[in-house]
Amino acid sequence: MYPKERVYTALHHTEPDRVPMYASFVPEAIDKLRSYLNISDTDELLLELGNDMVMVAHGFAAGYYASDKEEYYDDWGCKWKYFSNSSGRYPEIVQRPLSDKSLISSYSIPDPDDPVQYEASARTIQKYGKENWIFGCIACTIFECAWGLRGLSELLLDMIEDKDFVHLLMDKVMEFPLTAGKKLIDMGVDMLWTGDDIGMQTGMMISPSQWREFLKPRYAKLFSEFKKADPEIILAYHSDGNCEEILDEMVEIGLNVINPIQPLCMDPKRIKRRYGKKLSIWGAVDIQQLMPFGTPSQIGSSIKELINDCAPGGGFIIGPSHNIQSETSIGNIISFYDSVRKYGIYPIRG
Repeated sequence: MYPKERVYTALHHTEPDRVPMYASFVPEAIDKLRSYLNISDTDELLLELGNDMVMVAHGFAAGYYASDKEEYYDDWGCKWKYFSNSSGRYPEIVQRPLSDKSLISSYSIPDPDDPVQYEASARTIQKYGKENWIFGCIACTIFECAWGLRGLSELLLDMIEDKDFVHLLMDKVMEFPLTAGKKLIDMGVDMLWTGDDIGMQTGMMISPSQWREFLKPRYAKLFSEFKKADPEIILAYHSDGNCEEILDEMVEIGLNVINPIQPLCMDPKRIKRRYGKKLSIWGAVDIQQLMPFGTPSQIGSSIKELINDCAPGGGFIIGPSHNIQSETSIGNIISFYDSVRKYGIYPIRG
């Protein structure tokens, strides 16, 4: 099967030739892989490793690693600065355009209709879209974008003390993914990847009632509009941590795929058993302990167990629970891909 057919088959809850896979990496890990495989182009590198999907990204999430400069501004007016630790270099927002919320009336989001920003994505879709599954990333869709502009602590207080401001802010920021998502559908993406981190290691960051007040109706509108634009479009949603409390309602409003099922927070086997053909799983490979600190043998055993638990009947794309970090060895990365090729052939034999 071509990768595109493989992913399509899996996400329609039937069994392809093997379990589809997709992994993403922080820049330091990509640089190590470039040297190892002698491939400079990132998309070509990821396809050579074995990825079945190719990403094009727009919106607030595209601000991460948007420049190599020590400090830079993104299109939303946020100032980013790189901070280093023992394993890598990460950008964080150090200045926010709505730290003074009185500026909301004059604040403008980037123009989602600007055709220039879609030129690179159009080239990627044209180059890879015939054989590979293309997903349009519009993550940091509402909540994370709002906290990026305002600040997390400030936004959480606003959600209690100044709900009118929060509704105004979220209505404003959601106009970008609403327009960008429709444009990406018109350009030919196979799936839209939305997302807002609402989970912590032990549970949700906000209460389910707050999610229902601020996020559910807006996601319902986005999903409805995307399905109107293309009834066959696949809709994925990303949240780190444990977001299990709202999964039933996400399915209710049209969600097709949940990502990433962080396995130290949520049990992939239980999610698969509970939702069956109503929801596909994308991710579920631990990057907190297994990928950086496990052995290739341990990775192989974990991948085999995960495939046995989640792959039968389709509905599963295997991948890491977030970007693979720089401390993960080349050997462990290769073990991930080799193990999926070894154990992910259908029918799954246990």
